[in-house]
Amino acid sequence: MNLDDHTRFADIDVQDIHAHIDGLPAQLNAAWELGTSLSLTGWAGIEKIVVAGMGGSAIGADLVAAYIAPHCPVPVVVHRNYSLPAWADGENTLVVASSHSGNTEETLSSFKVAQERNCRILALSTGGQLADLTMNSGGNLWQFEHQGQPRAAVGFSAGLLLAAFSRLGFIPNPEDAIRSAVGAMRSQQEGLRPEVPVTGNLAKRLAGQLYGRWVVVIGADFLAPVARRWKSQISEIGKAWAQFEDLPEVDHNTLAGLVFPEDMLAQTMALFLRAPSYHPRNMLRTDLTKAAFMVEGLNTDFIDGQGDTPLAQQWTALHLGDYTAFYLAMAYEIDPTPIPTIEMFKQQMASSL
Repeated sequence: MNLDDHTRFADIDVQDIHAHIDGLPAQLNAAWELGTSLSLTGWAGIEKIVVAGMGGSAIGADLVAAYIAPHCPVPVVVHRNYSLPAWADGENTLVVASSHSGNTEETLSSFKVAQERNCRILALSTGGQLADLTMNSGGNLWQFEHQGQPRAAVGFSAGLLLAAFSRLGFIPNPEDAIRSAVGAMRSQQEGLRPEVPVTGNLAKRLAGQLYGRWVVVIGADFLAPVARRWKSQISEIGKAWAQFEDLPEVDHNTLAGLVFPEDMLAQTMALFLRAPSYHPRNMLRTDLTKAAFMVEGLNTDFIDGQGDTPLAQQWTALHLGDYTAFYLAMAYEIDPTPIPTIEMFKQQMASSL
């Protein structure tokens, strides 16, 4: 469809996921403020952190872990699976169980194992079984209100973690960086709204480039999880196949695979995320890798994070991806909210318990 015919969007976007995308800056800010006010045990002696979550509840942890890596003195591992790693054991381990619905079976499994191993536990959820289990055990529950898909609550999953890690003394207070990120997102989104025509709307132009193509998104440093977010949003919102990769790993294997199958590579769109705060060598790698992709005949483009801080650059790049996925769904004329295949699969898994 013509992406400048924005009056048709409401007929396709029946559940108005666009409003959730528009509200992401406010959500991130609200999550931070909520996280500074909720009750939190003053734990001492924590030497390792595991964030257990899946999908939209895990991506916030990915973003935070990548952002705080240069500052956090303890390892932060995002666990997308059942149970817990063997080393996650005892009071020196903090397990953050993050589940939007509170009913994610993998996360509930991790929570129960954390209890058995006497780990410190913080639960993030809107409710469900996770909230009940935490309250019944007298644990730390950070409950938030959000109506909608977990993928639309990334501001909560990330903002609450930033608040928790700051209050526990693992990172310097990020309040100024969060305010800067929120401001940069709001400034950027003025040019991404539906009423802005394709000629002046980067997200619409990108959606046009992705339409009918196999998509790969590549990021480095604190933008590596943003590449994952772009992939998941293109799949969940745009109902299109996509993948993500990390630099510098791409240069140690993927570059060798730019030969076959020729027909598929000709239909590939490779997006390279960049940010002024990248490690200088990764900035060089991004430029040279994109050039190598172009030489082999792949379609490529740069996506530049905006703002003066790494957090602002991370979140503006993420927000642009959300808008791009939305416009891709509009181009395919498909409702961006329902995920029937995933829901059916969850039902099949639940029925086997």
